[in-house]
Amino acid sequence: MIDLYYWTTPNGHKITMFLEEALLSYQLHAVNISQGDQFKPEFLKLAPNNRIPAIVDNAPLDGQAPIPIFESGAILLYLADKTKQFIPQDLRGRNECLQWLFWQMGGLGPMAGQNHHFCQYAPEKLPYAIERYVKETSRLYGVLNKHLSDGRDYICGDYSIADMACYPWIVPHERQRQNLQDFPALAKWFERIGNRPATIKAYEAGKSINTAPTVNEQAKSILFGQDAKTVV
Repeated sequence: MIDLYYWTTPNGHKITMFLEEALLSYQLHAVNISQGDQFKPEFLKLAPNNRIPAIVDNAPLDGQAPIPIFESGAILLYLADKTKQFIPQDLRGRNECLQWLFWQMGGLGPMAGQNHHFCQYAPEKLPYAIERYVKETSRLYGVLNKHLSDGRDYICGDYSIADMACYPWIVPHERQRQNLQDFPALAKWFERIGNRPATIKAYEAGKSINTAPTVNEQAKSILFGQDAKTVV
């Protein structure tokens, strides 16, 4: 049994996508980040960076005590290695998969996240910041579209954690001011993943805990008002 500490964000959806694909038993624990649940001491023991998702594997392969993992990329890699699924087992394939996983973690996710912030949530609409992150999001879409344009179905050939990491960050493409028609290979990939039964189940699971996500002024102060004092 995997305990998943989760909220309905792109990084949260990555993990439910894997768990549904791998048919692993899991229990969802809602961490409402708009209400500050991520600062509760019991959650911080699992995720010291006060970010979702986090998991606890109650049956690790070493047969020892349950193991907590935080950071969505680390969780995907841990689960792939645990199950020997959704990551190539050969040297070259594994490293290709890891490169695209890190590309998402270091590029697509952070840049699209800043896009969301300045386009949707910033109290002052700053044209320079909006243009900067909308353009960079477009560039990253272009990188992935070019990679997929050789006819491959998925990022690394077979479906993998690289796809699971990237897909949830493309779901809000309209909010990111991106038109998928400009990226035909990416659009086909996006549709292909969206139609997978496990993807559908993963997003349905999220609806069981958060049917109408909202970010009000109180939530903004929680989500965007942190500094070093928050950690102390």
